[in-house]
Amino acid sequence: MHSLNEKVIIIKESARIKDALKLIDSNSEGLLFVVDNKNKLIGALSDGDIRRALISGKSLVDTIDDIYNKNPFYIFNDEYNEEYVKEVMVKNRYEVVPIINSSFFIEAYVTWDDLLSTDEYKKQWKKLNIPVVIMAGGKGTRMAPFTNVLPKPLIPIGNKTILELIIQEFLKHNILLYYFTINYKGEMIRAYFEGIEKNYEIKYLKEDDFYGTAGSLKLLPSELKGPIIVSNCDIMVKADYADVIKFHTETNASLTILSSIQHHTIPYGVIKYKEGGIVTEIEEKPEYSMCVNTGVYVVNAECLSLIPDKKVFHMTDLIEVLMKNGKKVVAYPINENEFIDIGQWDEYRKVVQKISVDF
Repeated sequence: MHSLNEKVIIIKESARIKDALKLIDSNSEGLLFVVDNKNKLIGALSDGDIRRALISGKSLVDTIDDIYNKNPFYIFNDEYNEEYVKEVMVKNRYEVVPIINSSFFIEAYVTWDDLLSTDEYKKQWKKLNIPVVIMAGGKGTRMAPFTNVLPKPLIPIGNKTILELIIQEFLKHNILLYYFTINYKGEMIRAYFEGIEKNYEIKYLKEDDFYGTAGSLKLLPSELKGPIIVSNCDIMVKADYADVIKFHTETNASLTILSSIQHHTIPYGVIKYKEGGIVTEIEEKPEYSMCVNTGVYVVNAECLSLIPDKKVFHMTDLIEVLMKNGKKVVAYPINENEFIDIGQWDEYRKVVQKISVDF
């Protein structure tokens, strides 16, 4: 059970969606409790609520007043029973439950980790029977000279390689089939994974030249059907992939881009001016929020026929061709802290510090 930390778990219903995202990014619960002006519980807001709002057309500057759950599950402090709360959380997949007093002030909250063992927690993830393709054939020039010796996918973080950490997220859904597209120092990648114990299968797709981030997908078996998850080898994305696949299917998408909502502050006063250099406004340290491509996709197998043979072709090229052909390409937004890019040294150093804490 956690004591209440209002700074990271409480939000007013007048707050903007972008403010809610920042708060969710700053805590590990993936949820906020919505309170009125007297700090009484009136609802709950999850990252899923925000995702659905953004997909439906809401803006990051809109308020949360009409997107949060106004009927959250809660339990009074004098009625708290651990077994009952555990049963309700498992049945309804509640990840956080607030504990309130008779005046509806939140006093504490409980999470999955408080009540479920690791094995019980894993059982809550829906199993997926789809393959994952990890594009592991690049030269990794941004991380030279390290990659002059080792291929980027084998760079260690803690006691595991980048590739193992990527796979670790998919194993939560019991995904057991992986395709590695390999090229640069590809035999080192193969030798490493053939030398470790693992409970999943790896198949290797060897390029005879460098064909870009989508070109190597042409090497996949033609008999593959349905959706395929495709991932870069230098990023890690934490997501409920069962929900991603459900979204992809329900929207009838040909390709889904996992996109991360990022917040960036310009550390200067931004000047706006008109003709003649006349200053009209100075905005001090403005903040911008945007969705960026994480490098993880869900793509229907039939889309691979649009990839040319033995030509440089990137995922952005495939997306462009799909849209030109009237196919639906959609974005599935995730939180900022669910996406880690380790393709350059500054980011790698940050990940080494972060990985032992919460990823």
